Order: sequence, then structure tokens, then C-alpha cells
Amino acid sequence: MTEPLTFALAKGRLLDDILPLLAVLGIEPTEALTGSRKLIFETTRPDVRLLVLRATDVPPYVERGGAHLGITGKDTLLEYGSDMLCEPVDLHLSKCRLMTATRKGVNLPKFGRLRVATKYVNVARRYFSAQGRQIDPIKLYGGMELAPIVGLSDVIVDVVDTGNTLEANGLEARDLIAHSSARLVVSRVAMKTRHALIAPIMGALNEWVNANNVS
Repeated sequence: MTEPLTFALAKGRLLDDILPLLAVLGIEPTEALTGSRKLIFETTRPDVRLLVLRATDVPPYVERGGAHLGITGKDTLLEYGSDMLCEPVDLHLSKCRLMTATRKGVNLPKFGRLRVATKYVNVARRYFSAQGRQIDPIKLYGGMELAPIVGLSDVIVDVVDTGNTLEANGLEARDLIAHSSARLVVSRVAMKTRHALIAPIMGALNEWVNANNVS
């Protein structure tokens, strides 16, 4: 019996956006994905199963064969940075921007190393290196806006949606690093070995994007 196509989904807010797409694909989980401690779910299609993972775990699972394809944010893919993954569909969901931010009215030091608080350490290194700056990254997973206020960092690199959280904490967005949105991600190996199953999914998602004019 052929192994089912394994589809990795990012839990959290992104999962809420993705759930309606499963119906478009004709894939319905046999039990609720939210509120469960399970990580693997069967579907009404015997040839497809779902994994529900942290967004940051989707790329390594897909790259290393734990899943054949998945959906996660472009910000996560930029941080992971693999040339063994392809992104055939931009779903234009969960849009945000990866940006630098500092305290309002405060200029960054022009010389020396910058202290950068972020969970996007690789993104930050590449961005500031392109600016000719070296950084001392401070990896944080939350409370990013606090770092410049208490003097822990000179700048932060984080995703920005409305900017209201920055505003509420006396910070302002500065430089745009990249736009982010949910992407279908497929391993290059699976694109070849499971193409007959993956191609219809790519086609249906592209049709949905075009039909809903979410570009």
C-alpha cells in the first residue's frame, strides 16, 4: 500500500486561515484539528493525512521527508533558508511584514555592532550584513518590543501587522526587510516522487487564489 500524502499545517492563527482551504482541496479531517493534543490526523481521503505542527517545524519536516508538503509563513521559510524546498503557491493569507523597529525618535548608532533582539536571527544577520553592519543577535521568542525600552537591544526585527503593538510600546517600524504571507511549500524530492498527488493540490490552490482575487 502506498504511503499517504502527508500534509503539514502550522498551528495557531495560520491554521484558522488554512482550515477553509482544506474543504476546497476535498480534504476533511475526521476530527477537529484545534483543541486536540494529537499531532497527526486522518482525513476523509485515505490517501492524505495531516500533521499539525509549530510553524517553525513545518520546513524541516517537509525538507527531510516527515511530510511531503505543508503550509507556513514566508517569514518562517526565510529564517529556515533551504534550497531543498520550493514554494509553488503564495496563498496571500496571514499577510504581514518583516521589519526593523526601534524606539521612537532614536537613531541607531552609525558605527560598531548592533544589538538586535529577534527570533529571526538568520534573517537579521543577512539583512544587516547586506547593509555592511555586524550584529550581536539576542534570540527572543516573545516580548520583543520590550528589548529596546529596557536597553537590551538597539533594534528589533519582527513581523509587523497593523503596527499597533509597536505604537503602544513607544516603538516605530523603520526598514522593510520582506513581505510575508502563507505559502504552500513542497520538498523538491516529493515534487518528483509524489507529483501525481501534489499537482492537483497546487492547481486547486492556484484556482482558489485567482477566484478569490486575494493577490
